Amino acid sequence: MALIKKKSFFVSLMILVAFFGAAVGGAVHKVGDSKGWTMMGVNYDAWASSRTFQVGDSLVFEYNKDYHDVSEVTPNNFELCVPTNPLERYETGSDTVTLTKAGVHNFICGFPDHCGIGQKLQIVVLPASLGPVAAPIPRPVRSPSLSLSPSPSPLANSPVNNDPRYLMGPAPAPHSAASNASSGIGSYFLISLLPFFILF
Repeated sequence: MALIKKKSFFVSLMILVAFFGAAVGGAVHKVGDSKGWTMMGVNYDAWASSRTFQVGDSLVFEYNKDYHDVSEVTPNNFELCVPTNPLERYETGSDTVTLTKAGVHNFICGFPDHCGIGQKLQIVVLPASLGPVAAPIPRPVRSPSLSLSPSPSPLANSPVNNDPRYLMGPAPAPHSAASNASSGIGSYFLISLLPFFILF
């Protein structure tokens, strides 16, 4: 009986992970856009610099498998265009690579001279985030004087007004609505799955 409960709990946990992964999801980047993975006509440095990559995103390499492949290589082999001992190799002509680790990832074509001509891609993968976080909007600084006249008040140069304890600084930034939304989504999701755990 205890084994059945453990299996049920494990299945529920896997469902939770699957739902959460689907809710967060990752972006799909088609390498080279409409031109795909080729040795001519695409500047992969420019292509990569125009995008942000995060853990959970996917790269889609589309190419003619008779003339190209995709090899994920070490940074040294990337610089030297050496396809031997790749970390991973793809050869189907339509490969999807899921980015599972943050850091620098290097891809080259292993066919002779293709990497040297420019069929190489280096990307920086950022850690996954739970959603966009808006930058806080600073509030305007309030004037220490309530006077509407442009002339300075007689107390403007008094020691009390120049004391740092009485100078007003910027107001604290408001709490971001986007961070409330992302934490609310996670909370709602966990609460909606709570009946699964109570049943087991």
